[in-house]
Amino acid sequence: MPGGRPTKPLVLVKGHRTKAEKEVREKAEKKLLTGISLKEWPEVKDDPIAHKEFKRLKKVLKAIDQDNALHEAVINRYCLLHSECKGVELLKEQCNDDLKEVFEAYQKQEIDFLTYLEKKEGIQNRFLALDKKLMEKRKMMLAIEKENVMTIQSALRSIPKTPDKSAEKSPMAAFLERRQAGKNAT
Repeated sequence: MPGGRPTKPLVLVKGHRTKAEKEVREKAEKKLLTGISLKEWPEVKDDPIAHKEFKRLKKVLKAIDQDNALHEAVINRYCLLHSECKGVELLKEQCNDDLKEVFEAYQKQEIDFLTYLEKKEGIQNRFLALDKKLMEKRKMMLAIEKENVMTIQSALRSIPKTPDKSAEKSPMAAFLERRQAGKNAT
């Protein structure tokens, strides 16, 4: 099927498939699943932000019948990264608050200009370091998101659209078989 459209999961296919085609696709889709539900890692359960994200993702995956242990490690890692990103974002907000405090201290003449510049530079360097760390984590999350989607998509692409024709009898063979069965019955 190079260049063609990817196969849709059976639940998205509207009535233009025969029962045999639907059965073949349903069996193929079920082969891709372990039948074991995602389990939350203890460190994810202990982290309120990661736990909330895990519950959200599990619900979404369950809705598309992908709540499967096959994705367990990736989803748990993703949730931990999500929580770490939130933590880094809070630290960046703290840097902004610190910067405002230093500026206010300078405005009130509580610190001299050189001290203000030193503190401002230190806070800005810390902010940039946190921003770099946040971007690295977001890049990891994006890679997980892409890989997870590609894994599901590649699995769906491997599902045949039609049943294997070689296993079916030709109409003539079916006719001859029915005819033979009729002769044997008499």
